[in-house]
Amino acid sequence: MALSRTPIDPAEIERRLSGDLASWRATEVPGKGWCVEREYRFAGFVEAFAFMTAVALHAEKMDHHPEWSNVYNRVHVALSTHDAGGVTELDLALAALAEQAAARFS
Repeated sequence: MALSRTPIDPAEIERRLSGDLASWRATEVPGKGWCVEREYRFAGFVEAFAFMTAVALHAEKMDHHPEWSNVYNRVHVALSTHDAGGVTELDLALAALAEQAAARFS
């Protein structure tokens, strides 16, 4: 089943970030729309890189790639469906997969 690439209303994004995605926050990026973002911290670089590798494999299968940066044990992830101009079901699904991956390396 294909995930929707229709932008989700900001109020609905906030509602959806409760529960399993409570560590994520919605941010409006001027000129780009909304994104959801989170920073992860790991024991060291190897765990952070392993997390990124695990998420990258999911992202490639989904044909949806995060904006992220890594500095030693920290990984900042920002998700938005750029061609839709905001957050979609695809972003929330990748955020959930990132949470699962992070649990394996924390």
